[in-house]
Amino acid sequence: MELSCKSEYAILALLELATHYQKGEPLQIRQIAAQQDIPDRYLEQLLATLRRGGLVKSQRGSKGGYFLTREPWKITLFDIFVCLEGLDKLKNCEEDSQPKTSDSTVIEDIWEEARQAANSVLQKYTLLDLCEKRDSQKNLDIMYYI
Repeated sequence: MELSCKSEYAILALLELATHYQKGEPLQIRQIAAQQDIPDRYLEQLLATLRRGGLVKSQRGSKGGYFLTREPWKITLFDIFVCLEGLDKLKNCEEDSQPKTSDSTVIEDIWEEARQAANSVLQKYTLLDLCEKRDSQKNLDIMYYI
């Protein structure tokens, strides 16, 4: 399972929204793009997809922008992945018209086990977890000079 550029950018954008969640003010595309180094036009498309998926909502007007629809601790990486990539990416390939051999059945069973393990990890982590990991990593990167 690979993390697509689309998913990575979306997670970065959602992390930015999660960081500002407590303020209750929407963030504009240009703010998110500048902070996370995401191309504006691409971010606009991603946020539209996330809006249709119910993870973000938009507010129009001069003080408009985007914000999360739920608390950061209620949005999992699995939710994000399903919204962006669709459930078909999380399921096995469509059944071929060819009959199954014992070899292909063994491979399919192991692939299913790997998929379930990956989904379990994605369901375990929320946006809040990622924010906390990022913050603790930043604290480790601080150097003290005497």
